[in-house]
Order: sequence, then C-alpha cells, then structure tokens
Amino acid sequence: YPTTARRGTSPTPYGVRATRPRERALIYTSQIRRHTLDFYDVVRKRYSVRAYRKDPIPDDVLRRVLEAAVLAPTAANRQAFRLIVAHTEGREDALSRVYDRPWFVQGPVVIAAVGVPESAWVRRGDGKNYCDLDIGIVMEHLVLAATAEGLGTCWVAAFDPQAAREVLRLPPETEPIAFTPLGYPATEGLQKGRKPFEELVSYERW
Repeated sequence: YPTTARRGTSPTPYGVRATRPRERALIYTSQIRRHTLDFYDVVRKRYSVRAYRKDPIPDDVLRRVLEAAVLAPTAANRQAFRLIVAHTEGREDALSRVYDRPWFVQGPVVIAAVGVPESAWVRRGDGKNYCDLDIGIVMEHLVLAATAEGLGTCWVAAFDPQAAREVLRLPPETEPIAFTPLGYPATEGLQKGRKPFEELVSYERW
C-alpha cells in the first residue's frame, strides 16, 4: 500500500488515489469486485474433489485460505480449534494411515480441523457442546475460500481417529473432527444432485 499522499488526498490499495470518502469507497469496491469471484458463483462451483495435481500452492494463496478459515464465527467466540497443515510430500504413507484413499494424499497439502471440546461453548440446560458445529463453520469458510482461489477440497469424516492422533501428535484434550485434501483439481466437477428446494426449506414450522 502507498505510505505517502499529496495534501488533501488519501492512499488507497493498488496505487489509486481519491479525494473524497465516497470516491474512495467506490474505488475500494470496484477493485475488490475486480479481484474476487462473486460469492454465489463460489457456492455453485464448489464440489468434492477426488483427483488432485501435485502442483504446489503459492504461499500467499494458502495463507489467504487459512485466514478466511480462522475468521469463521464460533460460539461465544471461544475459537476452540486448531487447523493443522500437513504437507504430503514424503509423508504419504503416514497420512494414508489416517484415510486410505489414494486421492487423499495426491495434492500437496492435507488439512486437519481439530477441536478442543473443553474450551468450546456449552449450552446451559442440556449441556450441548458446540465444538463440532464451530469446526463445521471453520471448514466451510476454508472450503469456499479454496474454491474462490481455484483449489479443490473434499470433506473427510471417515478417517481413523487413533491414526490421526498418532500421525499429528495430538494432545489428549483435543479431538480430530474433519480432514480435507487441498490442491488444484485434476478433473472437472460433475453436476451435483440436490433434493428439491421445497423439501429442504420450510417456513414458520416443520
């Protein structure tokens, strides 16, 4: 970002200068739109990728995806989770113990979403622990950010919890909740089947 400006002007991203607050706001908005996908396009484009290229993920791209994930809301802002980024090169055998499908370690990175249940918010009355839900929101932020960057993901829940603990050296107070590979897709996505909207959405009552 520019650090200096003429008197009466303000620095803005991408080296553009503006003189009035409204003008500055319009410049910011137009530049952001130019550099990002529409949110609804991202939602429609996302699919579960089960074939990856080995191409490395640029550090700045990986950082943006992870930053989007850690900005996810959590109950009472407890943030009772940890994302573990595991590079697959040289660790294919170990990570395959966690989940034994070949595509799981095809990409350059596997990400584990690990909860800390004892630090998560618990609802009064029935004792419902919201750690799993928090992790779900974090993962969805990550998945959508990855899609926006042209990366593929695939939620994995059918992993071996004990192997995950051993491979990632997890402390006893933590719980592995979900995994996803992260990398550039090697194939195009197929059309997703969905139930009718009316079957999934109701108003006022069940």
